Amino acid sequence: MDRQTLINTIRAKQSFLCVGLDPDPARIPAHLGSGTEAILAFNRAIIEATSDLAVAYKPNVAFYEALGPEGWNVLSETMKAIPEGCLRIADAKRGDIGNTATRYAQAAFEAWGADAVTVAPYMGRDSVEPFLAFKDKFTILLGLTSNKGGLDFQGLTNNEGTPLYQEVLKKALTWRGNENLMFVVGATKAEYFKSIREIAPDHFLLVPGVGAQGGNLEDVCRHGLNKD
Repeated sequence: MDRQTLINTIRAKQSFLCVGLDPDPARIPAHLGSGTEAILAFNRAIIEATSDLAVAYKPNVAFYEALGPEGWNVLSETMKAIPEGCLRIADAKRGDIGNTATRYAQAAFEAWGADAVTVAPYMGRDSVEPFLAFKDKFTILLGLTSNKGGLDFQGLTNNEGTPLYQEVLKKALTWRGNENLMFVVGATKAEYFKSIREIAPDHFLLVPGVGAQGGNLEDVCRHGLNKD
């Protein structure tokens, strides 16, 4: 998927909703049965129920890995069920270098059929650029996360008082293929969006944490939208 396709979907649906697909076997409705077939049926039902509103879907890969070999098939079939024009995000939070990073990227973009994959930037340029090399695919870099411990490292400041997450964003925007970057910015950190938009005014943001984690949609919209 290219950037313009995503923009067209956002404008057509007047929405920027991303739906997570993190199926817990213990919480699947009984009428769907059991096992991986029930999980796939559940995912398909969620996709069908939200397809008029959602512009992106985000399966968290851990929920499928935990199912064993059959889980990979469920993940692949879930990706296929996502409507054309919607962004397919593999939430895998990968982070490694060289050939390993390339294989991680191939798994997400080719084997699973994802349009985007989440990546941890801790190992630097050579752990991210192999993902950025894929044409019309997005790499979603962890920037400022929504979890309680997110600021343990991301909020550390240098001698000039600049927090680490800002340095990560600035550095990432110098890497080859940076036009294929998106950034994770948690909704629970809405007060930081203004400074983040000063660094990355046009890149798309994946914003978890609205609702149960306490993030406020109105605050996110006030400071987080880009011109598209």
